[in-house]
Amino acid sequence: MKRVMALDVGDKRTGAAISDALGITAQPLGVHQRTGYKSDLEWIRGFMKEYDIERLVVGLPLNMNGSRGERAMAAERYAEKLRADTGLEVSLWDERMTTMEAERFLIETGMSRMKRKKKIDQTAAQLILSGWLSANAWPKKKTGEVD
Repeated sequence: MKRVMALDVGDKRTGAAISDALGITAQPLGVHQRTGYKSDLEWIRGFMKEYDIERLVVGLPLNMNGSRGERAMAAERYAEKLRADTGLEVSLWDERMTTMEAERFLIETGMSRMKRKKKIDQTAAQLILSGWLSANAWPKKKTGEVD
């Protein structure tokens, strides 16, 4: 079955998570050190081949008041490039507070600061994907998606 992959795109790193084959749960997939879009695309395409991904969900870092700042507009441009370069459906999903929530979760598990730094981006991607999966009777689009 086809899967959904979520990305938490940062300036230095991008975290990824993937759905199970039924589209019910999200698992962390990994973290990529960003060196440019071309490198990101190659990394994503590797997962596309391995997991038969049908849709990408990109975290949209809206401001706390819901407005779109420069980071959100950059995420929208990134999603458009992915849509054009992969041929996949690409959705944007409100990621406000996911990094803070991921940090809190990893602290509660007793993970050291050094290990948290390596895991936080994929955990944030997992939270983004969990939110998207919960709000969508996949593959149908429902409210909560930001396009």
